[in-house]
Amino acid sequence: MDESIRRLREIVAGSRNVCVFTGAGISCPSGIPDFRSAHGLYNQSAREGYTPEQIISHSFFEEKPELFYQFYKEKMLYPDAQPNDAHLYFAGLEKRSKSVSVVTQNIDGLHQKAGSTRVMELHGSVYRNHCTKCGKYFGLDYILKSEGVPRCDLDGGIIKPDVVLYEEPLDSGTIYKAIDAITGADTMLIVGTSLMVYPAASFIRYFRGKNLVLINQSATSYDSGAAMVINDDIVRVVRQLQSKE
Repeated sequence: MDESIRRLREIVAGSRNVCVFTGAGISCPSGIPDFRSAHGLYNQSAREGYTPEQIISHSFFEEKPELFYQFYKEKMLYPDAQPNDAHLYFAGLEKRSKSVSVVTQNIDGLHQKAGSTRVMELHGSVYRNHCTKCGKYFGLDYILKSEGVPRCDLDGGIIKPDVVLYEEPLDSGTIYKAIDAITGADTMLIVGTSLMVYPAASFIRYFRGKNLVLINQSATSYDSGAAMVINDDIVRVVRQLQSKE
């Protein structure tokens, strides 16, 4: 067994309170594309002259909801995606009586599908949507079954996904919970993220525990401050963690 995997296994086994900080890389093996790679969301073709970054902004949603939803439904919703071995591994730690919190930048709900119960979604979730007029909440199925721009069945108001678009702030309540989870952890596992998205990436500075571990396909600007860095696919890593020597 690789020495880094052996050491990581020992770190996890000896930890009482684990915080897992995840990005798009953990969901790629489930068939959900990331944002910045060659095949990621931001490298999708422009729509009617607009880039993906422009389309998923608050002002664009308000000004051109038809085009927003055309892109959103086609490129950002993956209702058939299932948790992979990495999601299941972290949920399994919780089931084995570990104190495990998940702080995620993802909006896909796969951590909850895997069974994790303490999940803080910094950028919201595609599974929650609300009417911009009356505030009524709708599930993802309602959005998927709607043609064109989804509208409220009470007052006809446009329904907005509860995901954080460009130009929108993160939810303050979620931020406080995330920071509390990070500061209370003795081990923090940063998984599948380039740590280039702010302010989310800045939250790791609140970690004061013993073991900061980064697991990502490529290097990040935070690698020098970590106790351990593994540049590999997270699914491959957890499969090695679970294998017998």
